[in-house]
Amino acid sequence: MLRIAMLSYHTCPLATLGGKDTGGMNVYVRDLTCELGRMGIHVDVFTRSQDEHVPHVVHELGFGNRVVHVPAGPEAPKSKSEMANYIPEFVEGIKQFAAEKGITYDVIHSHYWMSGLAAEALSDAWGGTPIVHMFHTLGEMKNRVARSEDERAGEDRLKGERQVLGRADRIVVATLAELTQLRFLYRANDRKLVVIPPGVDTSHFYPIPADEAKQYIGLKPDNRMVLFVGRIEPLKGVDTLIQAMSCLGLNEAHQPVHLAIIGGEPDVTPENMSAEMTRLQKMCDDLCMGGMVVFLGKRGQDTLPYYYSAAEVLVMPSLYESFGMVALEAMACGTPVIASEVGGLGYLVQDGATGYTIPDSDPEALCNKLSGLLGDAHLRETMGLHAAEYALDYAWANIAAQIVDVYKGLVEKRSVGLLFTDGSRVARS
Repeated sequence: MLRIAMLSYHTCPLATLGGKDTGGMNVYVRDLTCELGRMGIHVDVFTRSQDEHVPHVVHELGFGNRVVHVPAGPEAPKSKSEMANYIPEFVEGIKQFAAEKGITYDVIHSHYWMSGLAAEALSDAWGGTPIVHMFHTLGEMKNRVARSEDERAGEDRLKGERQVLGRADRIVVATLAELTQLRFLYRANDRKLVVIPPGVDTSHFYPIPADEAKQYIGLKPDNRMVLFVGRIEPLKGVDTLIQAMSCLGLNEAHQPVHLAIIGGEPDVTPENMSAEMTRLQKMCDDLCMGGMVVFLGKRGQDTLPYYYSAAEVLVMPSLYESFGMVALEAMACGTPVIASEVGGLGYLVQDGATGYTIPDSDPEALCNKLSGLLGDAHLRETMGLHAAEYALDYAWANIAAQIVDVYKGLVEKRSVGLLFTDGSRVARS
C-alpha cells in the first residue's frame, strides 16, 4: 500500500470556504485525499495548526486517512509573509510525527510554494523521498494582473517557486495554460511537468431540481439569482460583475434578478472588514444597487450544490485563475458558467456550449452575455445539460487514477535508481 505525505502548509483542507486563504486548493487536497483513500492508499495531510483548541490529529477524511495540525509558531492565523518563518518548525513536527508512528512515506505531495520548501527539507531528511508538487497559483502570474503594490507577490515567493521547481521530481499542472506559464516565465524543465486537471466530487455536486434547491436556501420559486463563489480579493474581478449587474438592472426586459456573492466576511465591523469587501460594498451603494446584491459571506461545501442548482448562471470574472474549481462544481450541478477567458477558465468553460468566455475587466461584455442567457430559458437548460455531462469527465475517480500513476512511476524509478532533480536517474552502484 502506498503511503503519501500530503503537505498543505498554509491552509487546512477542512477549513470553511470563502475566507482569505481558503478556496479551490482546500477542496482539491480534501477530495483527492478522500479518493485516494477509496483506492486503498494511505494519506496523512499535514497542515500548520492555527487553533490550539482543535485536536492535532483528526479523522474527518475517512478511510483511515488523517489531517495532522502541526504546531509551527503561534497556533493562530498568521499572514503568509509571517508563516514562511515557521516552515522549519513545521518540518520538524512532521518528522517527529512520522518517527513516533513508525511511518515511512513513499511520496511527498506538496501544494503551494511554502509546502514545496517543506517537502524539500523532508525529502532530504528521509533520504530522497520523491516529491510531487502542485502550485495552484503562480506569483509571476499574480504580478501580471496586480493593480497595486500590495497585490504583488514578494520576491521571497518568486524565489521559493523557482527553488521548488528545481527540486521537485514532478510538477502537476492543471491545464496547458499553466504548463506554458511555467515553461516561459520560469523556464521549467518540460520533463517534470504533467498535465492533470483537478477533479470534482460528482456524488456531491450534481443537478438538484431548481425548485427544491431554492426552497432549501430560502428563495421563492420565482426568485432569480446570478451567483459568485470565491475569495473576496481584487484578482477575482467581483467589481466587474457588480458593474455588469448594474447595467443589467437598467434593462427592464427581464424579471428582476439579484446577485448573490458567497465569500469573505461582509458583516464584521468596519475596522475588521477587508479593504476589498469595503470597496465592493461602497461600489454597490454608489451604483444604487439596493437589494440587488446580497453578500452572503462564507458557506460550507454541503450547501454549495443547492446554491449552484438554484442559480440561473454562475459568473467567474477573474483576472487570473490557474483552473477554476468553482466553475467545474457549478457545471457538475447543471448550471451554465460565464467566465473570463484567463488561465484555466479558457480551457474549462466551453464557449457557447457550457456557458460563455469573455474578456476580463469588461463589464459591458459580461452584461451582454448575462442579458442573453437570462432572457432565454431554453438556452440555459441546454447549456446546463451540456455542462453536467461535460463535468463527468472530471470525476475524481478518473483524476486520482492519473495522480496515482505519477506516484507509482516515481516509486518505481526510486526502487531501481536515484532520481535527479531534472527528472532523470542514475542506476545504483
